[in-house]
Amino acid sequence: MDELIETPGKDSKNTAVLIWIGTLFLGFIPGLIVYLVKKDDAYILDQSKEALNWSITAAIGYVAGMILTFVLIGFLVFVALGICHLVFCVMGAIGASNGKTFRVPFALRLIN
Repeated sequence: MDELIETPGKDSKNTAVLIWIGTLFLGFIPGLIVYLVKKDDAYILDQSKEALNWSITAAIGYVAGMILTFVLIGFLVFVALGICHLVFCVMGAIGASNGKTFRVPFALRLIN
């Protein structure tokens, strides 16, 4: 499902990298802000939607982990989700720095 977006410029790549790094530390906030503010650049809009979709998916996973904590399996969900969050945000930042569109494999596509 790789959409053909013209080759992004250096500013677009840097902004997309900052979105993914911000998502790693601040959750959905960077993706949401850029998604609402930066509508003129297709690459930045695409990557902000992807980061926002992943953040929402991770938040749902963390809520499920909190609920499953009562059955003592939630701690495993927290660890697995934390590792996935770290890996996917780093992969997104690397892909964005190369100018490629990155898709998180397990993210819910709530924002199109």
